[in-house]
Amino acid sequence: MARPLSHDPFDALGDPNRRAILEHLSGEDLSVREISDRLPISRPAVSRHLRLLKNAGLVTDRSEGARRVYRLDRAGAAEVRRVMEDLWGSAGTRFTIAAENTTPEADSDD
Repeated sequence: MARPLSHDPFDALGDPNRRAILEHLSGEDLSVREISDRLPISRPAVSRHLRLLKNAGLVTDRSEGARRVYRLDRAGAAEVRRVMEDLWGSAGTRFTIAAENTTPEADSDD
């Protein structure tokens, strides 16, 4: 059963720092320190971004000793991808239909 999200994943993806965090987490699990070492933002800022991403269903975390390790939530990312594919898939189909049924205008500079 999916847990209710307190934030919209698309709102979470609107910030470039959060997108960068997700990009780093797509390849490996990382701690706040490891993420902040890779980005030009502070550890407290990374923690705030991670909290929002977690509430949006895009990352999960676990304890490893005294630190928290974060990973991309594959199910949340897959849902965002599905929505985007549905959106752009139908837009692409409409564009193709329009392009196939439109004749190019003659060059008027002759």
